[in-house]
Amino acid sequence: METNPAVRSCEVLVSGAYFADLVFHGLARPVRPGREVFADGFGLVPGGAYTLAMALHRLGRLVLWSADFGTDLFSAHVLACARQEGLAETAFRHHPFPVRSLTVALASADDRAMVSFQDPVDAQPLAPLLGRLRPRVLMLPQLRWDDVTTADLRAARQLGTLVVMDCHDTRATLDEPAVREALALVDVFTPNDAEALRLTGARDLDGAIAVLAGLVPTLVVTRGARGAVAVGDGGRYEAAPVSLAAGIDPTAAGDCFNAGLVHGLLNGWRLPQCLAAATICGAAATTGPGSSAALTAADLAGHLAHALNQPLDRPYRSTTSVR
Repeated sequence: METNPAVRSCEVLVSGAYFADLVFHGLARPVRPGREVFADGFGLVPGGAYTLAMALHRLGRLVLWSADFGTDLFSAHVLACARQEGLAETAFRHHPFPVRSLTVALASADDRAMVSFQDPVDAQPLAPLLGRLRPRVLMLPQLRWDDVTTADLRAARQLGTLVVMDCHDTRATLDEPAVREALALVDVFTPNDAEALRLTGARDLDGAIAVLAGLVPTLVVTRGARGAVAVGDGGRYEAAPVSLAAGIDPTAAGDCFNAGLVHGLLNGWRLPQCLAAATICGAAATTGPGSSAALTAADLAGHLAHALNQPLDRPYRSTTSVR
């Protein structure tokens, strides 16, 4: 269904829980049971879907974030950070009880281990928000396939809203019909290589990519230090890893990668150029604890000017166009 861009009140609606990330970075060796390891640094930084919203906001996009907050200290900390960044609070829900979401991240330069905890809270249905806000893009940081999510995805499709979904270490597989049904309503799917293998049960990454590319119009698979690969926009494209500075913490790299990808899609860039922007944003995020090193639009433009040798002139196309 065609939607008049003039009636949209935001470009991107991000839906997902906040996390307060307690990041221990600069570990000299892996943490093992019964042994103590000292970190070079520590930070308490906001994470989860906050990273997507903040990173897109820094890139100059008009973002609204659907999230829940409670009376606990972690909610208060992330709320304070969101307000300091200037994020709009239109889609926030505030509850009169604790809504704790926290992760302890143990990070070396190129990997991390995480332990998380989250208080349960009923999810906010997105269909009414989508109808009211009419975003150009809906971003979901985790593969979800419940009935409410599927209804929300159908509502987004009817509004002409592009759906971008990450996988986020889910244990789901394509053997579940509901997972396939949900993915059929997604325009851009962004698992990492391990998630793609587990989701499909394929023996190798090329096999997993072939399966997933047959389910979604655009597939983007992140490969950590080996870069990323995308299938869509008429071909298969690979992006080499980018090194901007010494890596400190990769915790927010995936979310910042996705923010750069969506920034390019909204600008009408070709998929290879979107992939380049995403790779740069992901690499930059590793240079600081948590999401603290997310790039601004000016910073990204400077990096892209050195990385790209062709103009940003041909638009991305999918079954749902970004309008």
